[in-house]
Amino acid sequence: MRRRQLIQSAAGVAAAVSFGSFAQSAAFPNRPIKLMIAFPAGGPTDVTMRQLADLAGKILGQPVVVENKPGAGGTLPAQQLQTTPPDGYTLAQIPLGVFRLPYTTKISWDPVKDINYIINVTGYAFGIVVPTDGTIKTWADFVAYAKANPGKLSYGSTGTLTSPHLTTELIAQKLGLQLNHVPYKGSADLNQALGGGHVMAGADSTGFAPLVQAGKVRVLNTWGEKRLEKFPDAPTLKELGIDIVQNSPFGIGAPRDTPPDVVRKLHDAFKKAMEDSSYVQALARYDMVPMYMSSAGYSKFAQETFLTEKALVEKLGLAKPN
Repeated sequence: MRRRQLIQSAAGVAAAVSFGSFAQSAAFPNRPIKLMIAFPAGGPTDVTMRQLADLAGKILGQPVVVENKPGAGGTLPAQQLQTTPPDGYTLAQIPLGVFRLPYTTKISWDPVKDINYIINVTGYAFGIVVPTDGTIKTWADFVAYAKANPGKLSYGSTGTLTSPHLTTELIAQKLGLQLNHVPYKGSADLNQALGGGHVMAGADSTGFAPLVQAGKVRVLNTWGEKRLEKFPDAPTLKELGIDIVQNSPFGIGAPRDTPPDVVRKLHDAFKKAMEDSSYVQALARYDMVPMYMSSAGYSKFAQETFLTEKALVEKLGLAKPN
């Protein structure tokens, strides 16, 4: 009799917990949602993600508040998800640097298994720029100077182990160049350094667009499959004989155990927001376009990218010792 009562009591508790979780998910969201992004205010990530967050918040009926978390190669938001309640109220931008983290740093979590991948929203367009008043005018000048002055050509990026950093090092490796890397926290900081003459070149997403339009920097190359519409005179790496294409998709993730119906609501809201013309226009300022992946598709992308980034880190000799 006693055993039966205990079983019935336990079943009642489980049902209550289950119903409570269901009710909580059904009411989602009933307060503001925080979206952490990996780079500082003022850059292309900040501008475009704030527009997307504003649109998604209107669809969800609660504000989606952007919080900038720059540093650590764009991985701080993903790391903070590991200590955040899985209730859908804290989200993070997931740049490609997250998938490199276990190969370069000792961490206690798995980027594939410990993040709930909600939706991929866009990707960066990249390139290398130089100040217009500098001695380097073309990509040929860049290569010639670097070969004649090993280790003296300084270039800034948006952080150590970010896509701009690693891709530039891969370019240098292919061409036999030795460059001097100077990391910054994001495009806004890098633009200040370029404008102030603190570095000789910059490797970045098209956050450099305002400087190009102001005549302060020129684009030496871009890294996509084809030339960018905004910079039609800048050749791609492939046109320069360098067999590299770098498009860096990024999206939004949540803590691992976030309920499926909460993930679905978030996915649907951000997908609808992506289709709004004001978001498309915000992306176009930086030669970016909507790049949709569903929750399932984004999860598969995470698994595949985790493996390809391992190969890149090892190729560059940047993997941490075992």
